[in-house]
Amino acid sequence: MHTQVLKSRLCWRAFRSHKEQLKNYYQALLPLLDKPLNQVPMVAVDLEMTGLDAAFDQILSIGLVPIRDGQLVLAQAQHKLVKIDGSVGQSATIHGILDNHLKQALTPEAAMEWFLEATLGKVLVAHHAPLDLAFLQNGLTSLLGEKVSLIAIDTLAVERKRLLRQHEVLKEGSLRLGACRDRYHLPIYAAHNALIDALACGELLLAQVASISGTEQVKAAELIG
Repeated sequence: MHTQVLKSRLCWRAFRSHKEQLKNYYQALLPLLDKPLNQVPMVAVDLEMTGLDAAFDQILSIGLVPIRDGQLVLAQAQHKLVKIDGSVGQSATIHGILDNHLKQALTPEAAMEWFLEATLGKVLVAHHAPLDLAFLQNGLTSLLGEKVSLIAIDTLAVERKRLLRQHEVLKEGSLRLGACRDRYHLPIYAAHNALIDALACGELLLAQVASISGTEQVKAAELIG
């Protein structure tokens, strides 16, 4: 039932879209929903932003790590810095990106074009996906001139469901990326770098799927919120 709802949404978005680029983006996802996860091209994504409000804050960097055949494709991982209006301000204390780092960065428009091309025909994977998707949707909407709605596998939501099924008490901070990885005995990485966090998210997804039932039994649509 969930798969059919997702397919209907994507079909409707493709039908409503006036941009061929966006129409193709939606349509490329349709055949992936029914497939076992190990047959689905995916890409882990993470952003660094000037803040957490997609209505006012801006994207500073985007990290992408492809996942193919149940493996992270590190040779094709990409990281892009993005120009902003104004200064990074106090947010630099979180992500370490300074104003002078952005001198050769992509424009927001170029970054969104790159993102569309790099993720075409791939299911997005993110930790706390609604936050990243809100920023990406705003950027794509500005670029294309029409509302964009993205779908993704949210590793935070996957972990929440898994813990609740086990009747675990969800303590504050227990669903943060590092805390989730720790439950699978994954290594500790430095946080707040878009590429490293995308890698960490991709590794977490593979560990989660292996814990659930193995990639051959889990279909993409089952994990998409």
